[in-house]
Parts: sequence; structure tokens; C-alpha cells
Amino acid sequence: MKPPRWTLTKIRMIQRYRVYGRVQGVGFRAFVWRAAQQLQIDGWARNCNDGTVEVLAGAEPAAHDRFLAELNEGPRWSEVTRVEVSQESENEPIGSGFHVRSDL
Repeated sequence: MKPPRWTLTKIRMIQRYRVYGRVQGVGFRAFVWRAAQQLQIDGWARNCNDGTVEVLAGAEPAAHDRFLAELNEGPRWSEVTRVEVSQESENEPIGSGFHVRSDL
């Protein structure tokens, strides 16, 4: 008789980020897209009417930690003043891969 096979299940969290500061017109969404690709994060980023960038991201908790550090840093021409983070429902549809959405 073979012993039972155990498999590890990856925990996936969905978080919404709102990035404040000089984050539009400086390549911020492209920067976010590259960071998401490197960290294997699914979701999207878009500019908002109030001058912020909104990001919805699905990934393992450790990837979110690294992603938040990247968002706080931003590309060279940006100036991030703060990043707000909120936990979202696991039922929030984000799709597969990471996309830059049109402005809100």
C-alpha cells in the first residue's frame, strides 16, 4: 500500500492598491506591468481621474510584499507619496496575466 500523496496548495490573495503622488504621465503603469510580470502577479493597473493609479493584483502573500515595495519605489520620474492597500474578495474577477487598463 502506497502512502497518501500530499500536495502543497499555494495561497492566493487579491489586493487593491491605490498609489498617490506624481504617478501619472511618468510611465508608472508600465513600471507596474513589468514588476507584475517578474513577480508572476495577475491583475491590472489603470489611471484614475483623481491623479492616482489603481491596481488590482492576485498573487501569493510573499509576492504582494515585494510588489508593495516596488509600488512605493516607482519608476525614476515618479514621486510616490503613499500607497493604500485593501484586501479584496477572492471572488473578485481579475483574469490571467497582468494588463494595463484604459483610464477610469
